[in-house]
Amino acid sequence: MTQQAESPPTQAQQQERTAKHVDLAEEFLDRQTPLSRIRNVLHRYPALSPAIVLVISVVAFGLLNDRFLRVENLSLITQQVAVVGTLAIAQTLIILTAGIDLSVGAVMILSSMVVAQLAVQNGVPGGLALVAGLAVGLATGALNGFLVTKLRLPPFIVTLGTLNIFVALTLLYSGGSTVRGSAMPSILTLLGSTFPLGPVRISTGVLVMLLLYVIVAFVLNKTAWGRHVYAVGDDKEAARLAGIPVNRVLMSVYLVAGAVLAIGAWIQIGRSNAASPNAGVDLNLDSITAVVIGGTSLFGGRGSVWGSLLGALIVGVFRNGLSLAGLDVLYQTLAVGILVVLAVSIDQWIRKVKS
Repeated sequence: MTQQAESPPTQAQQQERTAKHVDLAEEFLDRQTPLSRIRNVLHRYPALSPAIVLVISVVAFGLLNDRFLRVENLSLITQQVAVVGTLAIAQTLIILTAGIDLSVGAVMILSSMVVAQLAVQNGVPGGLALVAGLAVGLATGALNGFLVTKLRLPPFIVTLGTLNIFVALTLLYSGGSTVRGSAMPSILTLLGSTFPLGPVRISTGVLVMLLLYVIVAFVLNKTAWGRHVYAVGDDKEAARLAGIPVNRVLMSVYLVAGAVLAIGAWIQIGRSNAASPNAGVDLNLDSITAVVIGGTSLFGGRGSVWGSLLGALIVGVFRNGLSLAGLDVLYQTLAVGILVVLAVSIDQWIRKVKS
């Protein structure tokens, strides 16, 4: 007997089989490992990883040394973080645009010396001296922004060069001498004053720093300018094609960063009760460390200033905890360097997440 040939499938049957194959493929692609789920969460919430690191660090140092968790020590950490935290705001804005600023510490010191010298040596009223310091911060930001936007130079090279320029200008202007807080008008050292907040003493500079965080976070998240900053950092060419004035956004970012650094100079004067051309040797590294640990990508377009605040607290906790452990300052710098490498490695891993 001849075997009857099987009839070809109908169109409805073919569509049903195709749908089954598609469902199986989607189920396979959507299958995620626990590690990939963690990466997705960290990608969605950049400030989560630094928050976890901060909690672990505080617990670890508290177990190693019972003096770490004392109220007076925690108060000291918050006051120490005020300067680095302020510089981290400026650094965050630059890094969000896929740049980096190696001159933040030098700008802050130059501005502080101009403020102090004008008030003490030239008799300029304290308020006007602060305005002059703000003008210095804006001028340095304008210079960096001009070189990046008009001459199209890489931000790393630009700020490496201006770092040396600003350091030289500071030494030439100040003659390498320190101005004591006792010789300054009281308004210049105002941000160094402290007041009790429960069991902890908080400096006025910390409140100014937190106010800056609130303002910058609001502007980045709730305004068109903030969305443009993220868009430029994510993809400059795509932002340009979308009608965003890329160069104007970049210039404005450097100007805002310069203004923030001038306020940081005011906080620094109050914190140390002096203006010294040799202050803040590690501030550039610490500000970059705070931003990167805080979850802001060095490749731009992802991150938040609140993460940078957590990163600044982590830096302060590590330096303080290692100091209480009796380790030399070189080991503190070594620890901060290791944190940078780990943070960049984690950022690279998080960036591999599929959108």
